[in-house]
Amino acid sequence: MSERFSPFVIKALVDVITGGINQGSDSAPPIGIYRSGPKIEQFFLDCGIDMRIGMSSRVPATTNCLREAAAHWDGDEKIKRIILKVSDPREYLAEPDRAGAVRDHLNLALKADGLAITVVSGKAHLVERQSTGMIVEPFISKLKTLDFDTVQIEIARALPNVSDDPEDAVTAACSLVEAVCRSILLELALPLPAKRDVDGLIKAVQEPLNLSPGRTDLPPEIEQDVRQILSGLTSVVKGIGALRTHGGDAHGRSKGAARLDPRVARLAINAAGSLSLFLIETWEKQQHRALPQHALPDREPLEE
Repeated sequence: MSERFSPFVIKALVDVITGGINQGSDSAPPIGIYRSGPKIEQFFLDCGIDMRIGMSSRVPATTNCLREAAAHWDGDEKIKRIILKVSDPREYLAEPDRAGAVRDHLNLALKADGLAITVVSGKAHLVERQSTGMIVEPFISKLKTLDFDTVQIEIARALPNVSDDPEDAVTAACSLVEAVCRSILLELALPLPAKRDVDGLIKAVQEPLNLSPGRTDLPPEIEQDVRQILSGLTSVVKGIGALRTHGGDAHGRSKGAARLDPRVARLAINAAGSLSLFLIETWEKQQHRALPQHALPDREPLEE
């Protein structure tokens, strides 16, 4: 059997691929969509697996196919391919709510295996749970609503690379904060700063979002505490930016350079996600509305 995916994951895959035993029966409604025998065969063919139901029925044939795939020498890769296929939102264009039910069902089974499915920029990703962490999860949920193209691209780039390419993950974490700041400035109809690196961008959004440490409207009893937190925003951003410069791959990677510890990359992603979520929620509270969908970060800024 697969070394990565437990039998519980195989069972969950059977549920979401077949959609249940009987369409239109009195049993619980299918998870995902009901697939007929030919459609199940086509589904596996799209995953690169030649599956035939033959004289069997849909559910037992699907179970056997998944077990055989998991037992193959590249079983982990095959099962991963199947998971991403059945979790792809494009499989459920006619019934988009089904896509969320499928991911939830699979994620319950994947949790004990330390894995999770998340969708960014309309594409499913299978990631290590420790790669996202509790801090980034709310930010990912926010992205599903905001649909920031550039922001989603950066988080999608960062998550899978924490262990395999921590340098690229750090670069993407920094780009994530930059993309959020640009998007907010554009929504505020403010010009981008002359210095468009992460340090310049965070300074540009602090004052219009009333996050500047120099603000004078703070209650005396918490004034010093709030100033310290707001000053910390700048420190966090400076740290992420410096880490990208010295340890990321934005400026190339010299031969023989020491690799970043994935723990450091994970810290940068969590910090970037937490900060970005705070900036977005601050903008929403200030404007008394949610950031609109399709806020294109690369359009020309409005002139003053």
